[in-house]
Amino acid sequence: MDYSVQVQKQIYFVRHCHAHGQHRDSPLTTNGLKQAEQLAYYFSKLDKRIDCIISSPYLRAIDSIKPFAMKQDLSIHIDERLQERMLSVQPIDDWLEVLEHSFQEPDFALPGGESSNDAFKRAYPILDEIVQQNDYQNIIIVSHGNLIALLLNHFDHTFGFEQWKTMRNPDIYALQFCEELESPQHIIWQDLYK
Repeated sequence: MDYSVQVQKQIYFVRHCHAHGQHRDSPLTTNGLKQAEQLAYYFSKLDKRIDCIISSPYLRAIDSIKPFAMKQDLSIHIDERLQERMLSVQPIDDWLEVLEHSFQEPDFALPGGESSNDAFKRAYPILDEIVQQNDYQNIIIVSHGNLIALLLNHFDHTFGFEQWKTMRNPDIYALQFCEELESPQHIIWQDLYK
């Protein structure tokens, strides 16, 4: 990345911390609660002030960023468009294969489920709104791995199913909107796991 280009906005995508399940109200595990504290520490040490936090309505997403929001006296704005992608309304035995297929064929969807394109079109307008919002420069978006991967894929087409598989709970990605370019950049924070 050319650092001589001035960054206009920086969006931090946070995949939620480790949780007890996939349901909307699944709480964080004991380890997940510790990870949420580590996230708070990480963002508190940045050399820039976070202006806004937007989260999935799922409990595990909200609770992942709550310690930081409380320390910084920031509100967590809930946005339904950031909720977990629904692959199917029915349980699927081979969900990993279905997910991989959905990355390869973005319009593929099981009955009652969302295609990759459907999920992307649901969430992407949030980024447009953020870019148009002049009051915020540094924003945290807390969501889910699948949806974050689809959003990052829009800016970096090499970010697909294989990259999704390497994502951790939690994980952080930064998307910088600059004067002349837009490029996702992974922020490494492996030191939290030492």
